[in-house]
Amino acid sequence: ECEFFLRIEKHNDLRKKVRPSGQFPPEAHARFYLFGVYVQDGIDPMIVISLGANLDSTAGTPAQTLVAAMQSLIRNSVKVETVSNFYATPAWPDPSDPPYVNAVIKVCTDRSPAALLDVLHTVEISYGRTRGEKNAPRTLDLDLIDYDGRAERGPPILPHPRMAARAFVLIPLADVAPDWRHPVTGRSIAELIAALPEQERAAVRPMSA
Repeated sequence: ECEFFLRIEKHNDLRKKVRPSGQFPPEAHARFYLFGVYVQDGIDPMIVISLGANLDSTAGTPAQTLVAAMQSLIRNSVKVETVSNFYATPAWPDPSDPPYVNAVIKVCTDRSPAALLDVLHTVEISYGRTRGEKNAPRTLDLDLIDYDGRAERGPPILPHPRMAARAFVLIPLADVAPDWRHPVTGRSIAELIAALPEQERAAVRPMSA
């Protein structure tokens, strides 16, 4: 974790040389706003959220919960732009628990990272999420993976500090952003997936339509 934060510091030092980090632009940069979306340095911002569930909720099955959660995000001023395939993934650390349904979405919002995280937690609770034992089965899990390439100590920590080791995040992420690179390490999504154990990659299986 210390190494991760050191990388964040180096990333931000470099970023400050080319653009302000973690700030929306001054009015002089208003021309970069397009349809309410901030286009920074000519590149569309990329906000990435992962979704997962392995228990039924008031919305229905885990897959139905993920769909309902996306609808809830839209109602909270979080526009869903791209949705990955849905994947079935064994529960961890206890594979006897129900398998997860996982997905990744690319979204657009004017909310700050902290405000967006608050929305994610509110949506989780609305579908029965309770926070108790770590890695316990859950009705809904929403994680902020990346916010416009920011590297910040948080809260929330950006990018998500454990995402690079999670096949159930990386493989769906490749669906929506095949050219994505880790904001701190610079490694491509293909490199991160290739670095995972073969068994973990094979365990993330696309679900039938």
